[in-house]
Amino acid sequence: MLFALILVFTTACGSSSSSSKTSEASSAQNDSGKIEGTLNFYTSQPDADAVALVEAFNKEYPDVKVETFRSGTEEVISKIKAEQLAGDVQADVLLVADSVTFEGLKEEDLLLSYKSPEGKEIPENLVDPDGMYTGTKVMATAMVVNTENVKEIPKSWNALTSNEAKGSVLMPSPFYSGAAAYNLGVFTRQDPFGWALYEDLKANGTTVTKGNGDVLKTVASGEKNYGMVVDFVVARAKAEGSPVELVYPEEGVPVITEPVGIMKDTKNEAASKAFVDFVLSEKGQELAAEIGYTPIRKGIEAPEGLKTIDEMKVLDADITELYQAREDDKKQFGEIFGQQ
Repeated sequence: MLFALILVFTTACGSSSSSSKTSEASSAQNDSGKIEGTLNFYTSQPDADAVALVEAFNKEYPDVKVETFRSGTEEVISKIKAEQLAGDVQADVLLVADSVTFEGLKEEDLLLSYKSPEGKEIPENLVDPDGMYTGTKVMATAMVVNTENVKEIPKSWNALTSNEAKGSVLMPSPFYSGAAAYNLGVFTRQDPFGWALYEDLKANGTTVTKGNGDVLKTVASGEKNYGMVVDFVVARAKAEGSPVELVYPEEGVPVITEPVGIMKDTKNEAASKAFVDFVLSEKGQELAAEIGYTPIRKGIEAPEGLKTIDEMKVLDADITELYQAREDDKKQFGEIFGQQ
């Protein structure tokens, strides 16, 4: 009888725990099917762009309160790793620079598989086959030039290591920018660049700053004349009247897709899926184009001044190799530029 009582008590406790988990998982969607609750959104997008995305999402889902954490990709991932160590990842949805970052999270089993119905309108090669993440836009790293100080617009990456550019080149740090970390992996595995490109940049007096926004501001102000930077910030600044020119070098450009994915331990799965659907939807992609990004969805045109992925010569490398080598690549970069 004592054993029977223990068995009943244990079963009851197990049922209570299971019910609690089921309730928590479905708490985002009430009995009427309305999506609501809090959504923690972690992103490396510029502040204004993240705000615009959240505001547009809330027009569709006004009962979801979105809490945003914004920083460079590397710092966003550091925050997630710290939360993981503490046993409580707070992020629900993640939107950061590149697929290599998501491959790392996928390898560590931190992502929830979700194949959005909107994904059928995204090029297949830009969607993770296991549904762990999906590209949201096309962003090339190109060259920015100050047109007041540089009279002959260059065509090649070699311009950054020329005598004319000596001491006047700026680029983002791979310790902060996910795009810069991706570029580092791609360029160093690409003929005719390799590690010689970064050694030559250092020898030519190239300065490393925190992120792409800092590069754009410094070149636009004329403090530096050349920069390595994501294309959309240059097109946006030029449209606003800044004395800058966007150059897609003839050798080709690395391209990131700023993927979106859902964390495995999300506390609001329904709202997370709705957010991913919105980002990939026609409305979400039109918003991306409106604020100056090249959309990834088929049938939506790129903003003026930007090339579509079909118009670019894309430099790439094996995603798995880039993921496995990222920390070693950053270490070697740090040794060249005296950073860590």
